Amino acid sequence: MFCYNCGCHLSEHDFCTSCGVDVSLYKRIMYVSNMYYNEGLAKAELRDLTGAVTSLRQSLKFNKNNIEARNLLGLVYFEMGEAVAALSEWVISKNLRPEKNIADDYINMIQANSSRLDTINQTIKKYNQALVYCMQDSKDLAVIQLRKVLSLNPKFIRAHQLLALLYIDSEQWDKAKRELVKCTELDRNNVQTLTYMKEVDRMLAPDETGKVSRRKEESVRYQADNEIIIQPMGVKEPRRSGAGTLLNIGLGLIIGAAAMYFLVVPAVRTNVNNASQQKITEISNQITARENTITELESQIELLQQEQESLHKELDGYAGTDGTLQVMDQLLVAATRYISSQELSELTPEEQAQYIQETADILDQIKNSVVLEENSESFQNLYNILFTAISPQMSQVYYDAGMTAFNAENYAEAITALERAMEYDPEYGDACFSLAQAYRLNGNNAEAIAAYEKFVELLPNTERANRARRYITELSAQ
Repeated sequence: MFCYNCGCHLSEHDFCTSCGVDVSLYKRIMYVSNMYYNEGLAKAELRDLTGAVTSLRQSLKFNKNNIEARNLLGLVYFEMGEAVAALSEWVISKNLRPEKNIADDYINMIQANSSRLDTINQTIKKYNQALVYCMQDSKDLAVIQLRKVLSLNPKFIRAHQLLALLYIDSEQWDKAKRELVKCTELDRNNVQTLTYMKEVDRMLAPDETGKVSRRKEESVRYQADNEIIIQPMGVKEPRRSGAGTLLNIGLGLIIGAAAMYFLVVPAVRTNVNNASQQKITEISNQITARENTITELESQIELLQQEQESLHKELDGYAGTDGTLQVMDQLLVAATRYISSQELSELTPEEQAQYIQETADILDQIKNSVVLEENSESFQNLYNILFTAISPQMSQVYYDAGMTAFNAENYAEAITALERAMEYDPEYGDACFSLAQAYRLNGNNAEAIAAYEKFVELLPNTERANRARRYITELSAQ
């Protein structure tokens, strides 16, 4: 025993040898608590569980920190089927002494087994439901519920007592006594059990005439193989004629047919309708999916047809009547014209100029009909060679035509010709200055400024370059 003030071990004296506090009353309280604990332990060993609970509670009243008494109280509760009360005591014990406490093993024994924990929960729920049935005067349902409770927890004393009480209420004394006997096997000195047992024994005891006052058995039970057969007593079967039997059979058939019609047929019809509706829904979904697929495929077909028509048109534009690519054929014709103009010595200068003009016209057609960069490298090389070869002659031709129109004050025509001259020879200074002049006189100031600036880049140190700068200044001011 330890001092409550300083925790020092106490001696036989009535005071603490360490702190000097008076511990006489404290020792007496601890002795009384231990006495009740020993008394509760003795009663528990004799299966006087109710007496053990009373003694252990008294022990805890004197010393709430008596861990052994609290753990034993939890065990007694658990033996009586009160699992919740047992867990409560063990949890309190664990909080009072967290280490080296056997209550940990008890708690883990229940919590680690999920099936046992679920059984405890089901037992409590069903017992509470049985109490509700009793309050609602549904005693038969309460009996059924209590039987389920006892099948899950056969040591639940309160369930045995309530079931015995229901049997007493229905005057089933034998069944009540069987339940009370089970209670006494679990707890010998339970006051409530003994009270019920006294009443049952009184009703089962024979009276002065030697007759038992219990209710007369209304049936005889006997066992055949594995079946229990219950035969009513004092019931005579009436004699039945053949017509009555046939009538009963007919009525049975009619009732069976009616039950079939009103119960089975609607259910079957509902199942058939549900199955049909489900099948219709599946088919509808399949049809919808196929329609969507068809629509998508039709769209793809339409796009492919449009692309095919476009490719056919493009191919028709490239290909000639004999199947040869028209553009390539034109390029070859242009090359033939130019070669002829250079190699045929019998041609006059006018005829040579005509051949070069035809070559230039063919090259213009090719440039306007195709994109040169999309053709083969050899095609582009041949085109560029021909264009470079005819550029000096064509640039001069268009320059002469442009100056003729310029001198005639036909500036629009002059602009067209001079632009073509610049296309063939972008560094042709005379054509560039004349084009700028034509732009200025035609009122195209922006184009004129650009042309003057290009001329200044080409021939910066000339008198015409100075004039071009003055024109740029004047046109910019306007």
